[in-house]
Amino acid sequence: MTVRIRKAVFPVGGLGTRFLPATKAMPKEMLPVVDKPLIQYAVEEAAAAGIEHFIFVTGHGKTAIEDHFDSNVNLETLLKKNGNTELLNFLKDCTLDSGKISYTRQSEPKGLGHAVWCARDLVGDEPFAVLLPDDLFHCKTPCLKQMVQEYPKTAGNLVAIEEVPQNQTSRYGILSVASDDGKLVRVNGMVEKPSPDQAPSCYAILGRYILSPEIFTELSKQKAGAKGEIQLTDAMADTLDRVPFHGMRFEGKRFDCGNKIGFLMANVEFALDRPDLADDFKEALKTLSFE
Repeated sequence: MTVRIRKAVFPVGGLGTRFLPATKAMPKEMLPVVDKPLIQYAVEEAAAAGIEHFIFVTGHGKTAIEDHFDSNVNLETLLKKNGNTELLNFLKDCTLDSGKISYTRQSEPKGLGHAVWCARDLVGDEPFAVLLPDDLFHCKTPCLKQMVQEYPKTAGNLVAIEEVPQNQTSRYGILSVASDDGKLVRVNGMVEKPSPDQAPSCYAILGRYILSPEIFTELSKQKAGAKGEIQLTDAMADTLDRVPFHGMRFEGKRFDCGNKIGFLMANVEFALDRPDLADDFKEALKTLSFE
């Protein structure tokens, strides 16, 4: 029987210090790429993959995310009165139906593994997705949908991967690979943010996961890893003896919007992909001096 992936966890409790002062009073997940916040891209990707229940792990100062996905009766009434159907439909697309969205709180920033563990009671005993909004994917078929399509071949734990330069391995969880068929790699180990000389490969784990509920058994041990945090990578490694683990090469581009260069590149890429903006934007870019 095919296992459906119905639930997705969005860890959005981080402080976004790399984007200060912009994120002093605004969640980093609300930073816009063109005219949509990062978190909305992630939610739309999840919905396209068939996700039915959206679980946000929040922290202090994240109420703007809750408000963004809630209805705004006053604004909708004004747009309807003014006959602005296009913006009204756009606004309604941002709203998640009652019962499809849940929030839980990560009271302390103890790492990604801890954030995922905070969602354990909402996830229950079924495989689930995790999406990190900092990683923005530009794909013909949304990245998570690609993973859901591959999941029947793998079960267990499945992550999106990308080959990164050797000198960047210390930024990622890096896989040790047992076999590789060109699309899927079978994993026999992983290391969190290894130095280039210690990295078992250059295959980096990106911010898209489909995880077995068995992961909560390891996360509940609350073992501290790199930087003294509870690492999701460590928990996945500790299930290798009993849970199949694979990495999937996705088709498309990925932008690391957790840093300023990646964020700026994403804005350019997504603007150039918009029929209503592309031509004017190209002309505007020609007026800039790159000397």
